[in-house]
Amino acid sequence: TNVTAVLEFKLLGFSSNPYCQILLFMVVMVIYILTILGNIIIILVVKLEPKLHSPMFRFLQNLSFLEVCYTTTIVPKMLSNLLAKRKSISFSGCMAQLYYFVSLGITECYLLAAMAYDRFLAVCQPLQYSVVMTDESYTRLAVGSWVTGVFTGVLPCLMISRLHFCSYNLIDHFFCDISPLLKLSCSDTTVTEAVIFVISLLVLPSCFLLTLVSYLFIILTILKIPSASGKRVTFSTCSSHLMVVTIYYGTTIFIYVRPTYGLSSDLNKAVAVLYTVVTPLLNPVIYSLRNKAFQKALEKTL
Repeated sequence: TNVTAVLEFKLLGFSSNPYCQILLFMVVMVIYILTILGNIIIILVVKLEPKLHSPMFRFLQNLSFLEVCYTTTIVPKMLSNLLAKRKSISFSGCMAQLYYFVSLGITECYLLAAMAYDRFLAVCQPLQYSVVMTDESYTRLAVGSWVTGVFTGVLPCLMISRLHFCSYNLIDHFFCDISPLLKLSCSDTTVTEAVIFVISLLVLPSCFLLTLVSYLFIILTILKIPSASGKRVTFSTCSSHLMVVTIYYGTTIFIYVRPTYGLSSDLNKAVAVLYTVVTPLLNPVIYSLRNKAFQKALEKTL
């Protein structure tokens, strides 16, 4: 059959009701502004306060920068389409958005695993922490997370960009995600789906398992502490990171580590809002509210 090249996609997004779209625009805009401001504040406070120049807060600084990039990949285009009559994105723009979204998401998985390893060393091996988690070790883990994410995201995006999309170009989503693009293609997507499923299976559960094992050892160590106050203080150093990990992995594993044909479009959108809009906001909120060292540094900086 003849195949007509698609030069742009139309994003169906959410409800077509204009009042719902305006309300959603206002809510998402407020969340986006708070997300950018909150994460930039974390980056600046960690940079300006010498007492926060430890691996834990430098990992947090990396995570905040990543969240700014991650949410900016999705939200500005989403906001413009909520108000625009013609909700479209070019083919090249769609593939670029897909690549940044995938690569930054993978990078976040590795960063969260590295942060869990850092907390494991601090709680379970405090005497060896300064020897093992040196500046060189931190740099290797941080750079390794970014490099791995950047290169791992190439293959799935390259395979999707080489699919045929014929003349039907309506994406039932608010951004260029993997699942709706695979459903939209008129090519045989069996191999592409299999490759993406394998990559998801290698990245998400493996990073989650490393994080889970680290926290299992942390919890076992905390239970051995005789005093209740000691347990509470020790766990408070890890609880913020554990909350971020639970929310992030819970949503991403639900979406990507299962066959794409089993996903409801509305459910896909609802869960996607959590990890593209809400989760990047929770990072500064959780860390700033639950970390006393950061609160003191913020007051000092202000």
